[in-house]
Amino acid sequence: MGNSAIKFRKTLRLLLLLAGIVSLLFAASTLLTPDRLTPSFAETKAGYQPSEAWLLDRHGEVIGIKRVNDKARRLEWLPLNQISPATQDLLLLSEDKRFYRHGGADWLALLAASGANVWHLIDGKRPRGASTLTMQLAAFLDPALAPARAKRTLAQKWRQIVAAREIEKSWSKAEILEAYFNLASFRGELVGIHAASFALFGNQPSALNRPQSLLLMALLKGPMAKHEQIANRACALLKAAPRDNDPACEALHSLAQTALDPANQHIPQESIAPHLAQQLLDQPGVRVSTTLDANLQRAAIQSLRQHLMSLDGQNVKDGAVIVIDNRSGEVLAYVGSSGELSDAGKVDGVTALRQAGSTLKPFLYGMAIAERKLTAASVIDDSPIQLITPMGLYIPQNYDRDFKGTVSVRTALASSLNVPAVRTLGLVGVDNFTRNLRTYGLTSLTEDGDHYGFSLALGGVDVRLIELANAYRALPNRGIWRPVRFKTTDRAPAGKQVLSAQAAYIVADILADKGARALTFGLENPLATRVWTAAKTGTSKDMRDNWCLGFSSRYTVGVWVGNFNGEPMRDVSGVSGAAPVWRDLMDYLHRGNGSTSPKPPCGIVTQQVHFSPAIESPRTESFLVGTETGEIRLVTANNSDQQMHAKILYPTDGTIIAMDPDIPVKHQRVQLSAKGSEQIAWAMDGNDIGSGTDIGWVPTGGRHRLVLSDTQGNELDAVSFEVRGTWVP
Repeated sequence: MGNSAIKFRKTLRLLLLLAGIVSLLFAASTLLTPDRLTPSFAETKAGYQPSEAWLLDRHGEVIGIKRVNDKARRLEWLPLNQISPATQDLLLLSEDKRFYRHGGADWLALLAASGANVWHLIDGKRPRGASTLTMQLAAFLDPALAPARAKRTLAQKWRQIVAAREIEKSWSKAEILEAYFNLASFRGELVGIHAASFALFGNQPSALNRPQSLLLMALLKGPMAKHEQIANRACALLKAAPRDNDPACEALHSLAQTALDPANQHIPQESIAPHLAQQLLDQPGVRVSTTLDANLQRAAIQSLRQHLMSLDGQNVKDGAVIVIDNRSGEVLAYVGSSGELSDAGKVDGVTALRQAGSTLKPFLYGMAIAERKLTAASVIDDSPIQLITPMGLYIPQNYDRDFKGTVSVRTALASSLNVPAVRTLGLVGVDNFTRNLRTYGLTSLTEDGDHYGFSLALGGVDVRLIELANAYRALPNRGIWRPVRFKTTDRAPAGKQVLSAQAAYIVADILADKGARALTFGLENPLATRVWTAAKTGTSKDMRDNWCLGFSSRYTVGVWVGNFNGEPMRDVSGVSGAAPVWRDLMDYLHRGNGSTSPKPPCGIVTQQVHFSPAIESPRTESFLVGTETGEIRLVTANNSDQQMHAKILYPTDGTIIAMDPDIPVKHQRVQLSAKGSEQIAWAMDGNDIGSGTDIGWVPTGGRHRLVLSDTQGNELDAVSFEVRGTWVP
């Protein structure tokens, strides 16, 4: 007998033996139970966790996505009817042709595989498997049944068969297919056809075409194989089920090379509220319903980006916006950055600390009015002032480097004059004002008043946009402060009275007064909206931060623009920087409804007031009951005083001036002030520099002698002072 005949007989005996073993296994598998309780389909689906979490707007629209699980990428569980039927057919063709005809284990396939493996063992080839979809699903559900290092033991195989038969007893075939598609690993970290289809092709599984489906099914046999191997498997599957207009194998190779390149993978976009998503999403699979409005969010993003692009060349790259409902405290829009325009788009400008500038002045004047130390008609001197502080001489100046003389509190606040604010801070006290600001929720003010000093009046502290905007929200709410709300499930928090309703009304009325702000901003500016609104701008002294905050009867809007990297802007003020975005949003919010001015609360009295001399026009003014007056009379010098020799008021003898090094040289000015006739002349170190009672002088470092003379050259007064710095004219 020849060797081939002997080999054939041995093989036949092995096959008969294997058939007997398979028959015994089938009989035994019907009697045994799995090692652990098999979960139901409902339990499996309920226990599924996507790697992502979703942020929803108030209407249910997805506005933010955050990946929470970094170990695997899973998208939402997909029902079977959202997976292409053609893809389902290819899965059965590739993995389990008799899926609908077996009860968990395909015994014919096992017998065929056993026989083939005998020949493979004899020929030295790799063994072939015969796992059904249900057996593979059993391994997905119980990792103990999965092969270790691509090798499954006979014991594992046996337990897998038993578990698969148990699944088939309680699961429908459709449920098995649905779970398989959602739990199978396709490529690297991609688990489930939803994640694989989106990442590799940018498609939902319902929209997969035939070439894409072929590649996905080819991936199941070896998710980490090279793209050539994947394409070859797809080609083999294509030949097993040919159709008209099928792609050529070359096209599959090209598609595999492109789709399997990690650089080409599609990832879920962070959408339109990434910074808030980063804050609120911390559990995989959750869908957090927020108070945001998607349409308003888009409008805020568009306005901010368009305006920043219009400032191209002025070194403004970053910005942030927040919109709050006055009554409920719900945050309706939250834009943390300018996105692709920014060099640091992941920084959240809504919560970042930035210098406040003039934005704290409303709270300062509100405090002084509530304490009856000032009224809106009180007058304050806006003239040069120098204050001795532990840090040295403090010399506040206005933004335009000009002084307005005697003005009312209404004008001083609305036109954002600096010296009157500093004088007001002296009235209420730095410590008291610091404590008062904390009641508005400004948590960044952690030091005592001495730490901030008089610069607190001009916003020389760092604050957060969200806290500052919510502080402004207290003004239209009659001085009541409440925390903001982000989630629709949050309960309305309790409020606290941080300012009297009467003082809040007067401050809001001043901030809405177009005429009162005209002294600095003119009548036509971005703060002049078509409906009733109140607003305040602010710019930090180093031009790194620019603000506009304000409110209508229904909404509070806060806008910040600047640079996250700390670079100063060029020629950007509160009116030209943040205010246009603020006005855009106010127009958007009130496109279908108006905004009415608030009604005076009890304790407010209105009265006609006039000034003597007439530094401002007569007007109807609002007062706290008991502080009202019909005439504001200024104390003036008598005739004998006017006939006295002229005198230099500023600088005084021995003054040391330390100018701000952050202000560009061309903007450096020292305001020289004197009393007396306009027919007086100034000379600095022997050189004529101008005439009149008030002139601006470009400082130079060193010691100087300033002389005041009459028209005949007679010296009327003289002082010596020092400028510390290295400026040149």
